[in-house]
Amino acid sequence: MRKFLTVALTLLALPAFMLPAFARPVTTYKLDNGLEVVVIEDHRAPVVVHMVWYRIGSADEPRGHSGIAHFFEHLMFQGTKSVAPGALSKIVAAQGGSDNAFTTQDYTAYFQRVAADRLDLVMGLEADRMVNLNLTVKDVETEREVILDERNQRTDSDPGSLLQEQMGAAQYLNHPYGTPVIGWRSEIAGLTREDALAFYRANYAPNNAILVVAGDVTPADVLALAQKNYGPIKPSDAITPRIRAAEPPQLAPRRLVMEDARVAQPYVVRTYLVPERNPGDQKQAAALTILAELLGGNPSTSVLARALMFDKPVATYVSANYDGVSLDPTTFGLVVVPAAGVGLEDAEKAMDATLAEFLKKGVDQAEFDRIQAQLRAKQVYDEDNTQGAAHRYGMALASGLTVQDVQDWPGVLTSVTPADVMAAAALLDARHSVTGWLQEEKAQ
Repeated sequence: MRKFLTVALTLLALPAFMLPAFARPVTTYKLDNGLEVVVIEDHRAPVVVHMVWYRIGSADEPRGHSGIAHFFEHLMFQGTKSVAPGALSKIVAAQGGSDNAFTTQDYTAYFQRVAADRLDLVMGLEADRMVNLNLTVKDVETEREVILDERNQRTDSDPGSLLQEQMGAAQYLNHPYGTPVIGWRSEIAGLTREDALAFYRANYAPNNAILVVAGDVTPADVLALAQKNYGPIKPSDAITPRIRAAEPPQLAPRRLVMEDARVAQPYVVRTYLVPERNPGDQKQAAALTILAELLGGNPSTSVLARALMFDKPVATYVSANYDGVSLDPTTFGLVVVPAAGVGLEDAEKAMDATLAEFLKKGVDQAEFDRIQAQLRAKQVYDEDNTQGAAHRYGMALASGLTVQDVQDWPGVLTSVTPADVMAAAALLDARHSVTGWLQEEKAQ
């Protein structure tokens, strides 16, 4: 209760400039060529974050070309007729700024953080590579080797990443979320310059993009610069609705046991197929968000932590996770790392017994109130970062949500009741689950 009061008083004491970004002015436009423009005003510092989000992720890739969305993210730094390969990042750095890019299942995004008076410069650079990318066969071959090396380092050399990849493939039998963002090795190795150019021409266009600008700007100025830099770019007639293969109903639990000589710490992980956040209908996702915090959000006070780390010390670490920002149904995850001398079977049984007890007893009201206050505080401090605000809006819009959904989310979280959380907990149905054991390889 003391922690709850502290958080609540902190929120009440926040000055106006510390209000979450959704309380700041947000203005939207749409250019004639289809480019969506979102402006988030934040005049506390003469800094601006410029982000372009494309509605193209790994789940939108053509079959047999897995990894091309992430591969193309790398290729976007190869330069244009007027900007040499690798020069964009150097130009941004020379202005005292920073830039980067990332790819997920649902989107690919590029961003720069610079002084506000350099916005026109970075807009021009980003608009240039939206249409004028210059790719040679050598560029593609070199970058393809970089991606293969990245897969070696981040996936193939890490048993945990390999298990996650196998579990994703088991969770989604037909839906493309079952394909890793980085792609399958054999398909990455086969990507060509022609594949890359076809992907570029089909997906990199203003009518498939969202421009988010956050910082010390005015909407009118951003609109003028957007019209100047992006307005002349023609829309693509190749953009199609994001209709993906449907996942068939899962009728039985799925299990994997993965053994690897490199495993230092065995663990149990389970994922359940659950709903995502949907436009105008976020209540269920909000309840799942609070459920994840209740079950495993805190390493000392959550339901799993109290039961498995303190009441009966069978685990050294537990967690629960859920992120509802997803175009299609996503997963709710649980992890239990057993204590020394505790086997994976016993750890899983203890986890299941704790979940069954939670479903029987229900939500502790004091704990529920504390978590709601903490989530509200987290919203405030997360959104206080200008780049975080730009990321939050861009991620949501690229995943099918709206500006209004982003602004409504804190209120939706607050409106969730213990009964809503228990209804969400009922979604953790074993028939919709994949359970994985990661353990050291046994001697033959």
